[in-house]
Amino acid sequence: MTAVQTSAEQSGVTTGQDQYPAGAQVVVRDEEWLVRSSMPTEDDGTRIEVVGVSEFVRDQEAVFFSGLDRIELLDPRETALVMDDSPNYRRSRLFLEAVLRRTALPQSERRLALADSFLMDPLPYQRRPAELALSGANLRPRLLIADVVGLGKTLEIGLTLAELIRRGRGERILVVTPQHVLEQFQHELWTRFAIPLVRLDSVGIERIQREIPAGRNPFTSFKRVIVSIDTLKNTDQYQHHLEQIRWDAVVIDESHNLINRGSLRNQLARTLAPRTDALILASATPHNGDAKSFAELIGLLDPVAIRDPGSYRAADIEHLFIRRTKISPEVREQMKGQWADRGPSHSVHCPATPAEEKIFEELAAVWLPGEGGTSVSSVPLFPYTLLKSFLSSHAALRATVSARIKTLEKKDDPQGTAAELAALHRLSELAADLTEADSAKFAALVRQLREEIGVGPGSDERVVVFSERVQTLEWLADVLPAALGFKGRAARDCVRIMHGGLSDEQQMACVEEFGLADTPVRVLVTGDVASEGVNLHRQCHQLVHYDVPWSLIRIEQRNGRIDRYGQARPPEFRALILTSEAEGAKDDTVVAERLLEREDQAHRSLGTAEAVTGLYRAEAEEKSLIQDLLRGRTVDESLDARRSGADGEDAGLDDFLADFFGPVGEEAPPADPTEGTGSTPLSGTEASGGRDAASPVLPRLFDSTAHFLDDALREVYPDARERLDLDRDQQSGLLSFRPPTELVHRLKALPSDYLREQRLRERMLVTFNRRLAEHSLQRARESSTSSWPEISLLTDLHPVVEWLTDKVLVGMGRQEAPMITANVAEPIYLVQGVYSNKLGRPTVVKWMGVTWRKASREGLVDDDMVSLLRRCGVGPTMANKRRYRDPAPLREALPDVLDTAEAFLNTHRDAWDEPLREPIDQYKRRLGTWRQPTLAGERTKERLADLADSLLTTGRPLLRVLAVLVPDPDRGDGDEGPPLVSLTAPAASPSRF
Repeated sequence: MTAVQTSAEQSGVTTGQDQYPAGAQVVVRDEEWLVRSSMPTEDDGTRIEVVGVSEFVRDQEAVFFSGLDRIELLDPRETALVMDDSPNYRRSRLFLEAVLRRTALPQSERRLALADSFLMDPLPYQRRPAELALSGANLRPRLLIADVVGLGKTLEIGLTLAELIRRGRGERILVVTPQHVLEQFQHELWTRFAIPLVRLDSVGIERIQREIPAGRNPFTSFKRVIVSIDTLKNTDQYQHHLEQIRWDAVVIDESHNLINRGSLRNQLARTLAPRTDALILASATPHNGDAKSFAELIGLLDPVAIRDPGSYRAADIEHLFIRRTKISPEVREQMKGQWADRGPSHSVHCPATPAEEKIFEELAAVWLPGEGGTSVSSVPLFPYTLLKSFLSSHAALRATVSARIKTLEKKDDPQGTAAELAALHRLSELAADLTEADSAKFAALVRQLREEIGVGPGSDERVVVFSERVQTLEWLADVLPAALGFKGRAARDCVRIMHGGLSDEQQMACVEEFGLADTPVRVLVTGDVASEGVNLHRQCHQLVHYDVPWSLIRIEQRNGRIDRYGQARPPEFRALILTSEAEGAKDDTVVAERLLEREDQAHRSLGTAEAVTGLYRAEAEEKSLIQDLLRGRTVDESLDARRSGADGEDAGLDDFLADFFGPVGEEAPPADPTEGTGSTPLSGTEASGGRDAASPVLPRLFDSTAHFLDDALREVYPDARERLDLDRDQQSGLLSFRPPTELVHRLKALPSDYLREQRLRERMLVTFNRRLAEHSLQRARESSTSSWPEISLLTDLHPVVEWLTDKVLVGMGRQEAPMITANVAEPIYLVQGVYSNKLGRPTVVKWMGVTWRKASREGLVDDDMVSLLRRCGVGPTMANKRRYRDPAPLREALPDVLDTAEAFLNTHRDAWDEPLREPIDQYKRRLGTWRQPTLAGERTKERLADLADSLLTTGRPLLRVLAVLVPDPDRGDGDEGPPLVSLTAPAASPSRF
């Protein structure tokens, strides 16, 4: 504690201009509202989102602007002190806990607050992206998560967003993903973290545009949105809308697609990056081999990070970039038992049939002749296009030949193309009558599926079959069911096809069906649209490459669909290798088989195969390989030449990239969670369930969120069994109830499929039992109807918990603070003090106990309210004697109490600000040496300088009286009992919460 002498100059207490903290009550248009969030705008003052409190607007959501409406944040000196007649002062304790929960964590708090409360395994490596984003090493939470395929980037993103939400920096969220993973991403964030995202796929966008007035921005209808990059990149349609929105956080998955300057995806990224506070990019393959392109990607996160786009090192961007592989030390150690080791890649040799040998002979003689020979084609790469089509299937070969004939027939030089046209027609004739009976690979596929893997009627075994060619996929989907022994309806349902030509709805439906254990799907035949981001491992550990991509990156991406975190069985891979006896034939043993071996070697020794060639893009790898084959090189010679820089053009590039694709971000953070954060552990017990109470981040009065919710239900709905039809299973911890109207209104933010399929408007099933929630999620995956679980895990972010928290807050009247009879020698006022920056975000949050001694004109402060309350005996077992106490003398002291609190805050403000101020000063120094030759660059520099300044604490603190602890009037000085608490001890070092 510390003593503070007040003065006349400090007698006026202000709440700070346009500061409206979450949880505060305001008066607008003669109605009372509860503040949910606030942020400044350029033209209309502060924008505040509120929910109605007074009878006429109760539970209605609204948005007000301080520049347009008179928003009255009530003067704390006018706080009314009221009695609490609830059992054990339950209403007061709930109110205090609700304020604690609704107050955003300050920017100086770097530790994770919620990491142990979600439906995810406690793997420290998956927490490190969130820790880095919040570390203060960067001006804002901006990060490229470049972990290799399968490590759990979606979980890392979800945890980062959850921590931002708890800090009041995640109200408006935009997630941008490829269209085929929209539902998968949405599903993970809701079921794991209770973060609801409204999916705006093609159907969702169309529905919203029908419902809102013409010309209205569709992105203002929902606060948290997930949309496909293919939809959003239509800048002509959405550019204006996006330019009018500011987001708290934007996530762009598969962000390597943003690199190409001038592309629609690149333009989209450039529109979004300056219009969001937090920016999270995710990609397992973020580098295309070009230093300047990668610098541009990093520049989206922080334009100042890289001074010379042609020359920089990993150390320059280590605050923005994290990358681990499966063999990284921290991952390898933490993954034991969580991820089955993958098996070898089996090459299944398929000797060509006589009909196929004739095509091999034709290709070798006419299109791909040996040394000294000349190809009939005038386009050097086209013969290999033909070869790859044939190695895929006769159906693909026919399509490639037909397309080339049409192209040549349109040309004005018939004599120049006559020889090639004739050769194409010969190939067409050779392939015209081929069927599955003429396909060695198809026969081998059926044998592998039926005899080796066990796919067939009566079996639950599943397999994913990859092919590069749509024609091959369509042919396989047509002929496989009968070959596998499926008949009737089973033949229609056992195979699903997926490729880029399908709509986003169709692609998502394929992925969901394949991931549900009780559906009849047994084989998914898919193109490489499924090789990025799609989870196919839930019910499957078998993968077949029907044809093999000529890229190590693509092979690894395909394998990563089933070889990923959460895979319970060893993944198995097979590749069908078409072989030929024809002289000079370039069959699958020439390229495909050797690439499979090299990918497997790289995966086991390096953890990833993408750096083997030094090209970092699948398309570049394939093009380079074909060019080397034309030069007469083997596959190994081509791969090794690229890595050694033998061609000269890439000689210096590999050393440069080694920094990034070596051990970037592999060293674990300090064991002490407070080291380097400028924070100290708080007293109190963490309430998120299972968290170690020795180092809590969140101040809590209740020992768990479950106990808080139980008491809140008793207080708000004492007749919950009748009004809500509440049913509680004490053994399992399952809560089942009918949601009231105001909760149903809030549920509109939940995924629409989940709302509809689980009929949540009629009944909700929730639990704090993690095992029960995990079991429900697993049972949903084994369903044939929906992957959405019927039971959701209650976390601090769950709409049910937030709804009850708000109900508790509005249960206290306008500007009222309860009086609590406690084990104190003199009145102690509980006061909240909040400093904010220009953006309205809290930089310092203090929870204080304040005593004012009128006789000596002395104020005393204890800045650890939670510990103080425990010492004073405030808890669930305290007695409420319901003795009336005259509040008038207590109210008279309020101005002096508030002066004391503000003086205390001002005394220690600089010390509390130091952890926040130092990284901002470092950034400004770096910004000062950043030279930009263009006007746009100078404007960016000015904008970043203004942003840095806006993050510093500004103005006077906002003060709020929460409650008053008053002495028991029936207890005398000589009565037995615990010693009375009085704020008389020497001052302690101020905590930094």
